[in-house]
Order: sequence, then C-alpha cells, then structure tokens
Amino acid sequence: MPLVTARRGGLVDQVIDQLRSAITGGEWPVGARIPPESELASSLEVGRNTVREAVRALAHGGLLEVRQGDGTYVRATTELSGALRTLCGPELREVLEVRRTLEVEAARMAAARRTDADLTVLRAALAGRDRAVAAVAAYGRRGEEPDAADVERAARADTDFHVAVVRCAGNGLLVELYRGVVEAVADSVKTTMPGTAGTEDDISHTGIVEAIADGDVDRAAREAGDFLDRLIAARPVTPQGPAGERGPDAGAGPTA
Repeated sequence: MPLVTARRGGLVDQVIDQLRSAITGGEWPVGARIPPESELASSLEVGRNTVREAVRALAHGGLLEVRQGDGTYVRATTELSGALRTLCGPELREVLEVRRTLEVEAARMAAARRTDADLTVLRAALAGRDRAVAAVAAYGRRGEEPDAADVERAARADTDFHVAVVRCAGNGLLVELYRGVVEAVADSVKTTMPGTAGTEDDISHTGIVEAIADGDVDRAAREAGDFLDRLIAARPVTPQGPAGERGPDAGAGPTA
C-alpha cells in the first residue's frame, strides 16, 4: 500500500497509522528494513522529526527495531506479537504451551464450524505446506544444506497452514491472539525444520485436516495437541537465573 501525504493536524498519529498499515498489510514483512527516515519524510511530506517520533512510538510498541548504524527493521506485525517476543525472549517452551492452548481449541471449534469454503482453503494451505517442506527435505536426502530461501518459504507455509486452521474456527479475536503467538515461534521453525524435514521427527498435518473435514471435534483437538506435545517435550524447562532470566531452549525437536 503506497504511503500518502499526511494531512495537517495530528501528524505523528497519522504517520504512525500509515507505517503500521504498511507493516500489518505485508508491504514491509517481518525482518525487512523499512525505508530510511529521509525517504519517509519526503514521501509523507512531513519533517524528519515527525517520522522519527512515529518510528520511536512503533519501536516502543514492539513493531519496529532500530539498529544504530544499520537502519530500522520490522520486528512484528502487531503490538501483541511484539509484546510476546519481548516477554518470552528465548523461552520457546512457554510460547509453545500458549500456542497449544489456542490451537487445540481452534481445531475443536473448526471441526464444529468450518464451511465448505473454509475446507477448500485449508486443504490448499496443507498442500502448499507439504510441498514446501518436501523441498527442504530433498536437501537432506542429497546430503546438502538447504537453501535459506527454501527454508523461509517452508516455515512461512507451515505458519500459513496453522493460521488457516485457526481461521476455520470462525473467531476473529482468536485469530489475532494466535497471530501474535505464531510470530513469536516463527524463527524457531526456520531453525528446526532443516534438521527434521523428511525424517521420523517430521510431522504430518493431514490428520488435523481430515478430522476437521469429518466434523470430529475430539479427534481434531487430539491431532492438534499431539504434535505440539512432541514439540514441547523436546524442549525441557530451562532454569531461571537470579534475575528471572531464562536460558535458550536446547535441541531442535520436530518440525511444527
């Protein structure tokens, strides 16, 4: 979505809204560097101080990260996701436990509420996810390190599948909560997938789709919970330090 000239009055708030829209709309994806301050000021026809204040506000909200001497990068697409990343830090296990809580109930609701249109989207998401993961697995069979771009695509396709399941639940608030959790674990998927894709630790999500299609709420919840239990079990609880800090999780574990 192109930036437009800010109107007079409440300039900072207007710039914040436009920058946020560029982030949430996908124009600037997570990990991308946003245009420099001078370019934004020119595009919006505002002063650089206004842009700087807007960027500072979004950085405080967790959406942006300012790296001195390097630029400003997108850290999260929502304030909720940014807060989760800040709160959870390296403790992936806690995020996975929250994710399990959301996904199990979402799968249960999806089995009860899904429409035929939902199911079409869900099956397409599963097919895309499986193709992308298979591409990563092919590197392992050849004894090669997977291409970073293929890993990125597979991780995104995996995430998109889980979001599609949650959307089938028909609850907009649940979708927003889940999006926040997913972004907090997205980097871990990219880390674990190369070593597990195509191995016995890899996970098929076909069972979740079949249970949702059959309207079997209990089986859908079980399918959603079982693979997350495996992910959680692969990451033992890490001890807290004297200031409440936690160490990074050990082990790759299965692919999400």
